[in-house]
Amino acid sequence: MKQHARGRVAPILILPAALLLQACAGTAPPADPAEASARAKVELPAGWRADAPGVEAPVIDSGWWMAFQSAALERLIAEAQRDGVELRIAYERIRQAEISLRQSGASRWPSVNANAGASRSRSSTGGVETTRESTSAGLSVSYEVDLWGRVADSVRAGQASLRASQHDWQAARLSLVAGVASQYFQWLGLGERVALAQANLARTERLLAIVESRLRNGVATPLEVSQQRSTLLSQRVTLLALQQQRSESATALALLLGRQPIGFSPEDYVSASRDAAADFASLRVPELAPGLPVALLTRRPDLAAAEAQLAAADANVDAARAALLPTVSLSASTNLTSASLFSLADPTRSVSLGLALAQSIFDGGRQRAQIQLSESQRVVLIENYGQAIRTAIKEVGDALGQASYSQQQEDLQRELVAQAHASLRLAELRYREGTGDLMSLLDAQRSLFSAQDSLSVQRLARLQAVLDLYKALGGDWAPPPTSDT
Repeated sequence: MKQHARGRVAPILILPAALLLQACAGTAPPADPAEASARAKVELPAGWRADAPGVEAPVIDSGWWMAFQSAALERLIAEAQRDGVELRIAYERIRQAEISLRQSGASRWPSVNANAGASRSRSSTGGVETTRESTSAGLSVSYEVDLWGRVADSVRAGQASLRASQHDWQAARLSLVAGVASQYFQWLGLGERVALAQANLARTERLLAIVESRLRNGVATPLEVSQQRSTLLSQRVTLLALQQQRSESATALALLLGRQPIGFSPEDYVSASRDAAADFASLRVPELAPGLPVALLTRRPDLAAAEAQLAAADANVDAARAALLPTVSLSASTNLTSASLFSLADPTRSVSLGLALAQSIFDGGRQRAQIQLSESQRVVLIENYGQAIRTAIKEVGDALGQASYSQQQEDLQRELVAQAHASLRLAELRYREGTGDLMSLLDAQRSLFSAQDSLSVQRLARLQAVLDLYKALGGDWAPPPTSDT
């Protein structure tokens, strides 16, 4: 009876000692963001440093795209976040990182195995047959004590990789939202340019009718009629090109939404009370005052992902170094064996406990090569992190400058359109009165269309500049999905 009790309890006695030994190993804290940026050897601009006067972190509201005050844009972005392919891919990468982390964490626990078997054998010696039967069942427990923190380092690397995949999802979301807004603005802008081209074409057709009438009255020449017809054909070609560009913009938007491009039209998302050109003209251009973006290093998801990858590399180097040290394994097993087939009646019991110490003596340099590989990978990530910071600084600076210059350019372009309108009215009046020539009228007409078309292009550039600024500053931070959501 005493032996039977020991057989049941002995495999469990290993756990307290093993867990106590692992507690002594400890777990290193995650990498410090400030330390990581210092290791990247990146000098921030003087005005961006935390000790600069007036420094404040940029504040971007959740759902920042609502500042454009476009219900159609909000519906498009909501659908893209629900059905976008890139976000689904990024979510699966989060799931993969979570699964990998669970795999790494499983090494912290003992491995428990059960076995059972039955056999029957017959032998003959000197004409005497002997039959042997046996049945056995056993339970074994094995555990590797993480004395040097190798398993803990692997778990720490998995946690950092999970954070990196979550930040990658946030970066994919930011890119998707900005991409949908950009394509929608392009589609609206091209719609306005198509409307302008159609109005210009109608004006040219009316002018052609006037020139043909003057030809019949002997006032105009056949050359003037030919010139006007050439202008008309050229404008029709321009109109077809703009319509094709608008169609391509719609199909590009469909891909971002995860929709079938053929037959897709953003018209379904635009309010029936306003046409596309009016909606483009009524878009509000938000005024974003980012202050001095000192918090850029912690706001942008791509930089946060690079920092997390660097933390994972640090943990991988520590794990590779710990692999050089001896491994300590504890084991326990208990077995029941009987001389009956498929029966454990009156069994023989056995219990074993084991402690094993293993140290690699020669492996051809494999483990040291793994350390060197991990260290080299960490150096690459440090360089990538530094380059990502420099790129972020450039993108923010460029976006701030573009947002400022594009507004000034749009204001000047509006003045140019007003002047072109006045010039065309004077040219038409002089031509009707017979004091002006056709070429002056055609030049005024071309100048007005060019100015109006450039104004639409410039307004689109201003909207794109604001999008680039939101994106450069990291957008709003949405919590990444998990496998439980």
